[in-house]
Amino acid sequence: MKIVYSDKKSGKTSQLEVPKEKENLLIGLKIGDSLEGFVVGLEGMKFQITGLSDSTGAPSRKEIDGIIKSRPLLSRGPGIKKARKGYRVKRLIRGNTIGNDTSQVNTVITEMGSHNAEELFKPKEKKEE
Repeated sequence: MKIVYSDKKSGKTSQLEVPKEKENLLIGLKIGDSLEGFVVGLEGMKFQITGLSDSTGAPSRKEIDGIIKSRPLLSRGPGIKKARKGYRVKRLIRGNTIGNDTSQVNTVITEMGSHNAEELFKPKEKKEE
């Protein structure tokens, strides 16, 4: 499972892999809940969950409770591109709760703790072949 975290002030985003033994700490959390940074090795930080997606790439919606997959009739929001007036379509989406099938958790940093933004958002070095 990956945690994608972003900083609203700088607009930068990065991601970290959650260790297998700590994935159980995330299961059951919902969109809008707060998440402690020690889960991904960033002690002292706090994150707010803003979105999820599963292993098939299906996005999650805040309105649908649980970990279920659903095909509601949607007019805008996550899962809909190029929404225009009167346009509605059925899309496969997930509920708002983290489960075993969740592969990515999108978050926003709410507390930085003792970390600075430069060390969190370092560009990755490219491997030379």
